[in-house]
Amino acid sequence: MRLSTKGRYTMRAMLDLAGRYGNGPVQVKDIAKNQMISERYLEQLLLPLKSAGLVRAIRGANGGFELAKRPSEIRLLDIFTVAEGSTAPVECIDNAAKCERSITCVTRDIWLDVKRATDKVLESTTLQDLLDRQTNAVFVGNGI
Repeated sequence: MRLSTKGRYTMRAMLDLAGRYGNGPVQVKDIAKNQMISERYLEQLLLPLKSAGLVRAIRGANGGFELAKRPSEIRLLDIFTVAEGSTAPVECIDNAAKCERSITCVTRDIWLDVKRATDKVLESTTLQDLLDRQTNAVFVGNGI
């Protein structure tokens, strides 16, 4: 299973917003520059997040995007689902009718285990957890 560019960039944009949480809206151009993502592509990534209630858009000269919830309230599974859809590595996990062998397929059980394990990690990790990891990585990298 591979995470697409869409999923990786969406996660990076959300982490960028999480790092600026509480400081008001952030303009798309600033996130794009900081994350090295084209503004146009970033706008396409942010709109579904807005529809899902994870970010909000503020209009006007000082407008931009900001998290709609605290970083500790946004789980990575929520972001992943908006960006990528299901974590199932094969279609038959979400819809057994996609494969006539799904009822007797022993590998399907493994793929289900993979989905459950992935969901567990993404559900138990928040944007705040990532911010904390990022802070710890900076301290460790600086020998602190």
